[in-house]
Amino acid sequence: MSDIDGHHLRLLEALIFASSDPVPLSIMADRLPDGADLEALIEALRDHYAERGVNFQKIGKGWAFRTAHDLAQQLTVERKATRKLSRAAVETLSIVAYHQPVTRAEVEEIRGVGLSKGTMDVLFEAGWIRPRGRRRTPGRPVTWGTTEEFLDHFALESLDDLPGQEDLKAAGLLDKRPAVQTLGTRALPFPMSSNDDEEGAGEEDDEDDFSDIEPLDPDDGDQLAEANSD
Repeated sequence: MSDIDGHHLRLLEALIFASSDPVPLSIMADRLPDGADLEALIEALRDHYAERGVNFQKIGKGWAFRTAHDLAQQLTVERKATRKLSRAAVETLSIVAYHQPVTRAEVEEIRGVGLSKGTMDVLFEAGWIRPRGRRRTPGRPVTWGTTEEFLDHFALESLDDLPGQEDLKAAGLLDKRPAVQTLGTRALPFPMSSNDDEEGAGEEDDEDDFSDIEPLDPDDGDQLAEANSD
């Protein structure tokens, strides 16, 4: 770190620490002085915090300080959960995560059962899913995908870190009935933490195939309500 500008490093550290959400590179570049070596500063912070109680981690498209994974269990606070995410909501979140961008009808087809409007509302209000655009097919159905809040909650750097089919089978979380042959990597419940008490309580977009997706019109005030009914 001897070649790193100390003031720039402290400024970036303070910027990340003060933010409640992961900070994207564009914001870092705007806040740092001209000429600051952002890539070197990020690497320096990552190395500095690698063995500490908090780590400097990439979350989606941004960076944030998060508790070291090996200490998470010791910091867990046990409390009685009064409400949990329903099975339908957990299955729906799993399907969206593994099959995005996916329409409501496609979620219902994969689950093999109709989806109540409230299920999508719960996941949307939790900030774990969001509309990704309309598919260029008859009816122009709205497609859904996960968010950076989803990645942050489940401690994932990107969607590539989702457990694979073999991992899910080994953990007993993958349906082994014949239907799984057509569903591929359909996952059953994600592990839920004690913070998931409320029912109101998913990466890099560049890697997804959105060739058949039409962006939502930002001026359409009813687009989200319409999305839930599609």
